[in-house]
Amino acid sequence: MALWKRETTLEELNKTSQGCMVGHVGIEFTLLADDRLEATMPVDSRTTQPFKLLHGGASVVLAESLGSMAGYLCTRGDQQIVGIEVNANHLRAAHSGYVKGVCRPLHVGRRNQVWEIKIFDESENLCCISRLTTAVIEL
Repeated sequence: MALWKRETTLEELNKTSQGCMVGHVGIEFTLLADDRLEATMPVDSRTTQPFKLLHGGASVVLAESLGSMAGYLCTRGDQQIVGIEVNANHLRAAHSGYVKGVCRPLHVGRRNQVWEIKIFDESENLCCISRLTTAVIEL
């Protein structure tokens, strides 16, 4: 059974992300594969803390953005996704360049979903691992 129920392109995902938090911090969706969604985010003045390291909250923004978009792509019609719990374990600091988030499903049900998001630095070191739980709501 196919994971994605909505048809879209990376160009459409990135266009949708403008004018909100996702676009503000420079997140760009880079891969829409059969089993995962990936995006990058710059480590710059928008996403670092005062000590010039990637802010933990920015990592959570990347994780929740990936999981929420992946969740939405698993719905149909007027269904929407809302995050109901997110956690993150920050394992390694990133201080320049970009980080890449890789989002994969742990559970995709009719009423809720659980997503695992791993965030890597440019050297492919694991910086953060996050889990997002979402609820599927009917509008």
